[in-house]
Amino acid sequence: MHGNDAYIRWFSELGIEDVDLVGGKNASLGEMYRELRPAGINVPNGFAITARAWHELLDSAGIGQLLEDTLDGLVPEDAADLARRGRRAREIIYSARLPQHIRSSILDAFHALLDESGPDASVAVRSSATAEDLPTASFAGQQETFLNIGTDEALINACMECFASLYTDRAIHYRIDQGFAHAGVALSIGVQRMVRSDLASSGVIFTLDTESGFRDVVFITGAWGLGENVVQGTVDPDEFHVHKPTYAAGSRAVLHRQLGDKQVKLIYAHGRHGACTRNIATPRSDRRRFCLDDAQVLELAGQAMKIEAHYSRRRGQDTPMDIEWARDGRDGQLYIVQARPETVISQRSPTILREYQLAESGEVLVTGNAVGDRIAAGSVRVIDDPSGLQAFHAGEVLVADITTPDWEPVMKQAAAIVTNRGGRTCHAAIVARELGVPAVVGTGNATGRLTTGQRVTVSCAGGNTGRVYAGDLRFEVKETDLGRLQHPRTKIMVNLGNPELAFKTAQLPGDGVGLARLEFIIAEHIKVHPLALLYPEKVTSAEERRQIDELTAGYASPATYFTERLSEGVGTIAAAFYPRPVTVRLSDFKSNEYAHLVGGSVFEPQEDNPMLGLRGASRYVHPLYREAFELECQAMLRVRETMGLANVKLMVPFCRTLAEAEAVVEAMAENGLVRGDNGLEIWMMCELPNNVLLIDGFSGYFDGFSIGSNDLTQLVLGIDRDSALVAAGFDERDPGVKQLLRMAVEGAHRNGLPCGICGQAPSDFPDMAAYLVGLGIDSISLNPDTVMKTMQDIVALEQQQSP
Repeated sequence: MHGNDAYIRWFSELGIEDVDLVGGKNASLGEMYRELRPAGINVPNGFAITARAWHELLDSAGIGQLLEDTLDGLVPEDAADLARRGRRAREIIYSARLPQHIRSSILDAFHALLDESGPDASVAVRSSATAEDLPTASFAGQQETFLNIGTDEALINACMECFASLYTDRAIHYRIDQGFAHAGVALSIGVQRMVRSDLASSGVIFTLDTESGFRDVVFITGAWGLGENVVQGTVDPDEFHVHKPTYAAGSRAVLHRQLGDKQVKLIYAHGRHGACTRNIATPRSDRRRFCLDDAQVLELAGQAMKIEAHYSRRRGQDTPMDIEWARDGRDGQLYIVQARPETVISQRSPTILREYQLAESGEVLVTGNAVGDRIAAGSVRVIDDPSGLQAFHAGEVLVADITTPDWEPVMKQAAAIVTNRGGRTCHAAIVARELGVPAVVGTGNATGRLTTGQRVTVSCAGGNTGRVYAGDLRFEVKETDLGRLQHPRTKIMVNLGNPELAFKTAQLPGDGVGLARLEFIIAEHIKVHPLALLYPEKVTSAEERRQIDELTAGYASPATYFTERLSEGVGTIAAAFYPRPVTVRLSDFKSNEYAHLVGGSVFEPQEDNPMLGLRGASRYVHPLYREAFELECQAMLRVRETMGLANVKLMVPFCRTLAEAEAVVEAMAENGLVRGDNGLEIWMMCELPNNVLLIDGFSGYFDGFSIGSNDLTQLVLGIDRDSALVAAGFDERDPGVKQLLRMAVEGAHRNGLPCGICGQAPSDFPDMAAYLVGLGIDSISLNPDTVMKTMQDIVALEQQQSP
């Protein structure tokens, strides 16, 4: 179908070069329909009402100058003045009559689209400003969208509402902020066949991580019903990450997933006049399951990567994308209904690293999804509805159930934003990123827990979980120009156990991960003892049985829950640093620590000295735990083989004897983890005096060593590092400890194997760093907060030691 007048352009006639004619949204839809539909991208057909219709409406009604006069002298920070003038401007547009020839063109195209789409078809009507979705400014959400429009009258009314939405308070304020003249922005309207996602699911895709800016993942959010709930933040959606490089290499696995609450879903209303959609409560069974299966997530990721690659070629530069998707409940197919360049995270300087860190702790009042990585403090202002916005003062912490585009003039003045509902792609999150303010969304109860006037600190610096603390907490901000850093010859690695920090930490200028601990993932993301998942019937506590049932809902089995959650946690860290090496230390809980996991007390022995008891290698091959270790092995095999993250090395802790070394390596091989297969390296923690004394023997079983200086010091000096009574004598710089460090490095090198260290000593004591560098240690693995300083210290040390 093709337009035969100046007011209608079908998507097949449009491309991204037509922004001036139909706005960014419609130009992008045309580009995809014309260029990417042949490549397998499903884009529902439709047409654009061109900006010429808008200009003719202004001219025929003689209202252009009247609109200019209405906004002349506006003070945008005066919320009351902005509301009054915006309302008057919209009334002027509502009073204008759409010329009959334009109305006829619109309806002719509408009828043709309905005829093509089949019985009971309806359309989405979306505003598309002609200055919309530019690389440095996004008009997304500034104008209106109307769904399930199925009659002539409803369509024309929706068009007039779209025209008037060019003068909503938020749109007026946004144009002023971005430096656009009001008269220089026109409005086009997109009319697109509706996808019946009211019968299935829909959501938003970003081709980068929205918090860290990490570019190697596709981030997908979704919920049941029409997609406006996800866009507006009405629901806490499901979240999925897919790793681009391994997907491109042929692997097909979801990297990470998070089940959202999906409290309500937007469906069609019975009538198609007036209110055409309505929200209903999501059935509990649907809230407890993901709105997409793995195959659908991977299909969407592949489509998003194609779209990103196409736009990057067209624009001549990397172009991360912001995409809306919908699944049709009738034909089961996935559709792309919008795509635009991402205009906030992708604009950050890649060489400037800004790190926020709390300098003290306090009472946590509420938690939710963290947006950004900043920290801010201020007085709370709880606003229940838009009528309360005029009471807001600049620098306060805005607390609300959700936010909508009408709130944006106030949001621009907030120190931080906190909402009850919403996920990382909701309206509040998008605006907070654009403004550079921390936001905690989806808290569930912020408006009930926080009170107006209360002083709080809002922190998004702790990973995916944002926290609101009582009072004013001290925090620090460090800024580093990565382009000016010098890199030492000694490899600088990072210690990391929290997957939530992986994408951000990977921006540090290191050589990989020297120590990724499984304990944090098991304790925080799995929470259940692995044997309690293999034998839940043996758990005697009814409350613990209930917790296990709740946590494992939606998984094929409780054991699958363990392997998938563990593999996704490790996989997230491995993907963040890919292709740099990531050394994963197999679990090193002691029996008293394992007992604290859900169901753990049933399966763990009582030990007088757990530090020297059933831990590390001896646990893996012991009859009490061997089946649980097999789950660990299955998870690690899934990371390397199914996920394609072969940059993962494995490391065995607390291996007392050569017999244990042999038994562990054999047990791993029996579970598919064979040394050398697909480049698999198995390392050993060198942390017992026996490891050093027999290093030539241990070298026959392992591919490298990492010194654990904490346990080594403890066992050399005979000091319990958990005892405050003798803690003063614990010192890694003791001559006996240093002698064993030297023997470890020399012994590894004598056997042609690398040797690193993953203890705290090099960052705490510059003289220890100097000693290790002098020994020729291959790598030093540090906690993230010490990487920058220690790296530069080691550069200086190497320069001093050079002949």
